[in-house]
Amino acid sequence: MHLETEIPTPPPLDWTTALESEGQTLLKELDAHPAARRLFQGTIDANGYARYLVQTYHYVRWTMPLLAEAGYRIQRQGKCPALAELLIQKSQEEHGHERWLLSDLKNLGWSAEQVERTEHCPAVAAYVAWNRYTTQCGAPTAFLGTAYVLEYLSVQRASATVERLLAANTIPNIAKAVTFLRGHGQADGEHVAELTSALRSLTDREEQSALLLSARTTRTLYRGLFPDEREQRAPPSH
Repeated sequence: MHLETEIPTPPPLDWTTALESEGQTLLKELDAHPAARRLFQGTIDANGYARYLVQTYHYVRWTMPLLAEAGYRIQRQGKCPALAELLIQKSQEEHGHERWLLSDLKNLGWSAEQVERTEHCPAVAAYVAWNRYTTQCGAPTAFLGTAYVLEYLSVQRASATVERLLAANTIPNIAKAVTFLRGHGQADGEHVAELTSALRSLTDREEQSALLLSARTTRTLYRGLFPDEREQRAPPSH
């Protein structure tokens, strides 16, 4: 007797694993970067930590308005209502985070005026320009790729970094200068799970590609928040 064996259909691939891969790659790249590694280990000096917070401030200040703008633009387009609502919700969650950074920097001896006057690095300028472009002219859902990478990083590193900075206690007043890192370490675990769940429902290949490109761009640019020490040690050209 001939029995036909039915070959089971494999389950669809979860495209968000590619997003997670971008987050994992960022961790590896930062762990290999001397300045970033010192931050994570809690051995960074006061100047290096302040520089990191200042550059973070210069991109975080744009997060809330761009998230909101992206969400409202999707609503006007009449598509992906759940993702539009998620972007608007995330903009509300980010409210006031730039003030956390100003508070941390004030406790390190930096006035708000000094922070504002400090030039942002090329990576921050590119980050803001990229996310402004996708929000206003490109695929507005792409900002969720940016959000995923940054929140993934916070989940994996922020809380442990706070503990090590406090344990080392080499930066004056450090106990009052970890508000931003502590807040993101505590909140972003739930945010990543929520975001991953929402993005699994996104089936449009072009939208998926836009998110992945934004995640990869953010991962590439984030390294630029830390100084390239090889260039700093290079002798002047003649």
